[in-house]
Amino acid sequence: MHPNQFYDWQKQFFENGVKAFEADEKRVETKLREQVAALEAKLQRKDSVLAELMDEHVTLKKTLGRSKSALGGGRPS
Repeated sequence: MHPNQFYDWQKQFFENGVKAFEADEKRVETKLREQVAALEAKLQRKDSVLAELMDEHVTLKKTLGRSKSALGGGRPS
């Protein structure tokens, strides 16, 4: 190998070496964004299920409350 070739490669590396590492950073950033999106979707599904369960709970509680009062059996104070 000719020394000039080595110095040319070295010069190219020092001028453009940062670009070689930017690709890795972008991949990591993309992966993190995908993970955040997946976790946000999972959280939204949980919130939706929880809201549905709470609605059913309140409806059931109201229904049972009416049936007890109709029978004359309320809660003791």
